[in-house]
Amino acid sequence: MRLRVDLLPHGNYPDVVLVIDTLRATTTAVTYLERGAEALLLTRTPEVALGLKGDGFLLGGERGGLPIPGFDFGNSPVEAQSQNFTGKTVVMNTTNGTGASHVAAQSGKHIFLAALTNAHAAARRARAQATEEVAIVCAGTDERVSLEDVYTAGVLAEYLLSLGEFTIDDGARIALTVRRNSGNPLEALSSSLHGGRLNNLGLGEDVSYAAQLSTSTVVPTLVQGEDVPAGTLRFVAG
Repeated sequence: MRLRVDLLPHGNYPDVVLVIDTLRATTTAVTYLERGAEALLLTRTPEVALGLKGDGFLLGGERGGLPIPGFDFGNSPVEAQSQNFTGKTVVMNTTNGTGASHVAAQSGKHIFLAALTNAHAAARRARAQATEEVAIVCAGTDERVSLEDVYTAGVLAEYLLSLGEFTIDDGARIALTVRRNSGNPLEALSSSLHGGRLNNLGLGEDVSYAAQLSTSTVVPTLVQGEDVPAGTLRFVAG
């Protein structure tokens, strides 16, 4: 079994993919489903999301860390945690995470969203589904490698290696090294460039929330072949 970490989305995945955008899209996605959302629709563009407004969907997303005009919510897991989404479908579009999910879905067989908050559950799910490879894909920030995603990839890789034997690539070795040399999760996330930006925007609580390790067993899972609006991916709780 191969274990691969892509520090940025690559686009060619033969088997299982774990998509990471720790600050904050995948953390928020987990929280929406924890808070009762029936499904998540991840869109290619904000325009696709806005085109669905009025069809009974709630819209959540950001650009530059701030809520998108016309959306119901931003991309804050703390905000999501305070709401009740029972029976609702949330449409998401974010700067990095939703795009990475679309890249992964172009070729991957099984797509899961992973964060620190669901790291162990996501790793177990990936190992159970994989037949040849688990690819951990970091969304990055504005097309650049991000410390918080690489750290999370290291947490996932470390746990996966405890579940069985893997042949690992250099990306996995880098992620494991970062994991082992970056202190605890909050230190790693807070010291990242994007973590600092969020703190400067007054969103430091989101950074602290995203640094929680394995507090959730919810794993957002792509439902393939469903009748969903064009330009969207449908994820449900797995």
